[in-house]
Amino acid sequence: MAHEKNHDYHIINPSIWPLLGSISALVMLFGAVQMFHDNGPWIFLVGLLGVLYVMYAWWAEVVAESHAGDHTPVVRIGLRYGFILFIMSEVMFFSAWFWTFFKHAIYPMGPNYPAVDGIWPPAGIETFDPWHLPLINTLILLCSGAAATWAHHALVHDNNRKDMRNGLILAVLLGALFTFFQAYEYSHAAFGFSGNIYGATFFMATGFHGAHVLIGTVFLLICLIRLGKGHFTPEQHIGFEAAAWYWHFVDVVWLFLFAAVYIWGGA
Repeated sequence: MAHEKNHDYHIINPSIWPLLGSISALVMLFGAVQMFHDNGPWIFLVGLLGVLYVMYAWWAEVVAESHAGDHTPVVRIGLRYGFILFIMSEVMFFSAWFWTFFKHAIYPMGPNYPAVDGIWPPAGIETFDPWHLPLINTLILLCSGAAATWAHHALVHDNNRKDMRNGLILAVLLGALFTFFQAYEYSHAAFGFSGNIYGATFFMATGFHGAHVLIGTVFLLICLIRLGKGHFTPEQHIGFEAAAWYWHFVDVVWLFLFAAVYIWGGA
C-alpha cells in the first residue's frame, strides 16, 4: 500500500538510454571531425548506428508505456509541451541559417569574402529559377501536409482508420517525392558548397531542411506501421500528433526558404 500509485503522473524507471544516446552522439561528432580530415567515415557511422538504435529502443519503451496505461491525460499534456519546446528549438536552429543568408544578401562585403564585392548573388553564381522545380516541390510539400491533416482529421473526428491510412500513405509518398526532386535539383546546381558564401548558405539552409523532410517522412512512415498494428485512438495518439506537428513545421520552414532564398535571395 505504501507504494500504491495515487496520482496521474508517470514516474519512469531508471534508463540507460540517455547515457547511451549521449555517448553515441559524442562518437558520431568525433567521427564527423575525423571524416572531414579524410580519416574515413567509419567512426561516424558507428556513432550514427548507436544514435539510431537508441532512438528505436527508447521510443519503443515510450510506446509500451502508452499501452500500459501510463500516458494519462496529465502525462499527455507534458508530452505535448515537450514536443512544442523541441519545435521551438528547431525554429531557432533554422533562424541561424536565415540570419546568415540575410546578412550576406543585405550586406555582401567584408574582409573574409572579397570575392563577393558588394554583389548578391556573387558574380558568376547562376541561381535556380524558383518558378520551375522549386515551385513544384513547394506544391508537393503543401499537398503532403494537407494529406497528413486529412489523416489526423479522419482519426480524431471520425475514427476512420481507412482514411487515416490513405492520408498517411499519400503524405509519405509525397514526402519521398520531394526528397527525390531535391536531390535532382542539387545534382544540377551551377554552384558548389565550397568556394562561395552563396553556395555555402544555400546548401546548409536547404540541406538541413531536406534532412528534416527525410526524418519527417520516416516519422510518418512509422505512424503508418503503428496504425497497421492497431495503435492510435481518437483520445490517445500523441505519437501521430507529434509527427503531424513536425511535418507542418517542415512545411512552414520550406515556405520561408522558397520565398527568402529562392525568390528574394536569388533575384
